[in-house]
Amino acid sequence: MSTSPQRWSIATVYPDMWVDPDDDPRNTDGHSPDGERATLLSYLHDYRLTLDLKCQGLTLEQMMMLSVPPSTMSLLGLVRHMTEVERDWRNWITEGESEPLIYGSLDAAFDLSDISPHPDEAVLTEAFDRLEQEQEATDTEVSRHADLGTHVGREDIAVREFLVHRIEEYARHCGHADLLRECIDGRTGQ
Repeated sequence: MSTSPQRWSIATVYPDMWVDPDDDPRNTDGHSPDGERATLLSYLHDYRLTLDLKCQGLTLEQMMMLSVPPSTMSLLGLVRHMTEVERDWRNWITEGESEPLIYGSLDAAFDLSDISPHPDEAVLTEAFDRLEQEQEATDTEVSRHADLGTHVGREDIAVREFLVHRIEEYARHCGHADLLRECIDGRTGQ
């Protein structure tokens, strides 16, 4: 007898999608962004939404599940990791003193042992609020540089490369989120 949840999707138009096109916040109705910066920011925006979508409708307990053993990843851990990554990236493109890491290290964000043994759902609200704050702060820093070829910060990285790296990081972790979510409750879709 299998303990794996039955696969399912709420999508009816394209059963391999997460939601139907009319309900998908990533749907652009066929309009492409105009220009390189707008295209890069659009992809980043959509991957951020995808991570959020993969987490919607789950309880704190489900978000904390290590659903793909032996991996130590959970959806909540991914949210916390991306929060830490946003801050770390911002440190790459700024000068001066680095902002301290939030959870101690990029990988420490996956360790949920700092969460109370009897947590309440406010833990999720706080995690998503913190992620949004870090995303906005990094976006603000990126917006200060109009030329995508400009090399910035202590890492001397081109703004273009920085944006592509952010897209790659979110895309990779959205793939992880696909597997984690399917193993939690069987929901599938891209």
